[in-house]
Amino acid sequence: MQFDVTPNPQPVDAARRREILADPGFGTHFTDHTAVVDWSWDESGGHWHSARVEAYGPIQLDPAASVLHYAQEVFEGMKAYRHADGGIYTFRPQANAARLQRSARRLALPELDEATFLASLEQLLALDHAWVPDGDGAALYLRPFMYASEAFLGVRPAHEVSYRVIASPAGNYFGGELKPVRIWVSRDYTRAAPGGTGAAKTGGNYAGSLVAQQQAADNGCAQVLFLDPLHDNAVEELGGMNVFLVTSDGRLITPALTGTILEGITRESVIQLGRDRGLEVEERRITLDEWARGVEDGTITEAFACGTAAVITPIGELVDGDTVIASAGTGEVTTSIREELLGIQTGAVQDRHGWLHRLA
Repeated sequence: MQFDVTPNPQPVDAARRREILADPGFGTHFTDHTAVVDWSWDESGGHWHSARVEAYGPIQLDPAASVLHYAQEVFEGMKAYRHADGGIYTFRPQANAARLQRSARRLALPELDEATFLASLEQLLALDHAWVPDGDGAALYLRPFMYASEAFLGVRPAHEVSYRVIASPAGNYFGGELKPVRIWVSRDYTRAAPGGTGAAKTGGNYAGSLVAQQQAADNGCAQVLFLDPLHDNAVEELGGMNVFLVTSDGRLITPALTGTILEGITRESVIQLGRDRGLEVEERRITLDEWARGVEDGTITEAFACGTAAVITPIGELVDGDTVIASAGTGEVTTSIREELLGIQTGAVQDRHGWLHRLA
């Protein structure tokens, strides 16, 4: 699909951009442009059209837009890195395109083809490549998203949909030196239910997690761990991140994808890098009781969470009410996999699996 490109007539000036890139934070500043593709349904069926790159700015929505009333929306998250050769690369975007399609299917939204998805990223970066930072741990966070834009209050899939990509320079997600984070175990709330939208990357899943996240913050914790109360409090997700445990006998354990857990692209990559190291990977249910016993008897030696934003973060203490489960901190396996994964993404380590895609 051909994109029409209209450069922003009032881009952020170079001096201000350099100031932002020196301390970008996360998700607070945005680049000069956005990529857009619209979808409409008529008697002949649905079709994507009007692909364009335009100035970043507010979206005009009718008050009756379906997304505002029925939350018909999905999104993706990925990063672009500046490499030593001057190129801008992203990590496994084909997997993001496939997951966006799965999420859209679950939310009754149209599926965007991979070629158009990749083109939207490439066209945006062709204009906004100067926004990609090059500091340690820094990247340009890319946020593709799709929402129901039709003004209609009936409960049915929307006939008008908009797909967009925005971008935001990002520093280290948790800030400063990498160190184990303190986690709150949620006993009052669950993230998803069987048959629900847990496997889709949709805003409603995150909205439902915010009260638990606030509870975590109120108890001095950086993130929240959700459990599955239907299966003996099996471990599910850490906020929006997947969980891994490392054992003393060389196993890498992560909760199985049962339909209530998001299929993380970083998760899949960690599994591959673990197997490359000769670790036996187990995708299965693991209960909080098993985790606690494993820490106590030394069977579980490391614990970490992974996701696009933070990449890999070691888990320190689990706070379960008045009970505290202390992990071993930042271990050898966690450090090794994180260093290779970041090295591949930033171009410092050989990409043995062909995961990188050049955007600009």
